[in-house]
Amino acid sequence: MRLFYEKLRSGEPAYFFLHGFLGSLDNWRTIAKSLALPGTFFLVDARNHGRSPHYPSHTYPDMAQDILAVLAEEGLDSAHFLGHSMGGKTAMYLALHFPERVASLVVVDIAPRAYPGGHEAILQALLEVRLDQATRREEVEAQLARTLPDPAIRQFLLKSLARNEEGRFVWRWNLPVLQRDYPHIGVAVEGPPYPGPALFLRGERSPYIRPQDETEIRRLFPAARIETVPQAGHWVHVDNPSAVVEAIQRFWSSLTTP
Repeated sequence: MRLFYEKLRSGEPAYFFLHGFLGSLDNWRTIAKSLALPGTFFLVDARNHGRSPHYPSHTYPDMAQDILAVLAEEGLDSAHFLGHSMGGKTAMYLALHFPERVASLVVVDIAPRAYPGGHEAILQALLEVRLDQATRREEVEAQLARTLPDPAIRQFLLKSLARNEEGRFVWRWNLPVLQRDYPHIGVAVEGPPYPGPALFLRGERSPYIRPQDETEIRRLFPAARIETVPQAGHWVHVDNPSAVVEAIQRFWSSLTTP
C-alpha cells in the first residue's frame, strides 16, 4: 500500500496532516499553507480516499501502517501529526502504539471514545447516485439533493467527484468498502498512554468532544491541552480557520523553537 501524498516546502521537522472520513488531503491545504513554521508539510490521502489506492479493508491499524510506510519511504524516524475526525483517531492510534514515531499530536474535534455513527445516510445516498446518467456536476448534485438537503454537505462530497480516462464521472472513494467497514471508524482507540505533547481542538458548537470526554483524553494523553475553537462546529478548520491556525502555530512553535 502506497498512499498518495503531497509535500509542501522542505526541511525539518516533518508535519503530517490527516483528513477525516470522506475527505481528502485538499481539506487541510489552506491551513498548512497558512502556518509559519520551518519544515516539510505532508498532506496525505487516506486509503480508499482521494488519490490513494483502494484496498479491501479500512481500520485504524490499517491506516496507521499506511502512515508508517510513508515515514519509511521518506526516511523519517518521527514526525508531528495533525488529524481531524477519522484522521485524528488514526493519529491517536499511532501515538498510542508507536509513540517513538510521533513527536507531537494535534487532534481536531474527536475523542478516543467510541461513536455511534452518523454517516450511514450519506453513504447510502452516494451509493444510489447513478453516475452513468450524469454528464455535468450539477446533475450529480441534483441526485444527491433528493436525500441530502444541506448544500454544504453536498459541496463537500462533490470535491471527491472526478472523471476517469474515458471522461466518465467516478467517485474517488472505495464506497463499498467504506460502507462495509464503517463500524470500524467509530470504535474507540486504546493503548498505553502517550506521554508526548498533545493538543486537542474542539469546536464550540460541536458535540464530538464533550466535557465528560476530558477524563479519557487525559488518561491516554496525560500531557494533553484541550482548547475550544469559538464559533465552530465539527469542521473546525472550515468554520474558524484563523483561530485554528493560531492554535496550531502556537502549539507547534512552542515545541520547535530553540
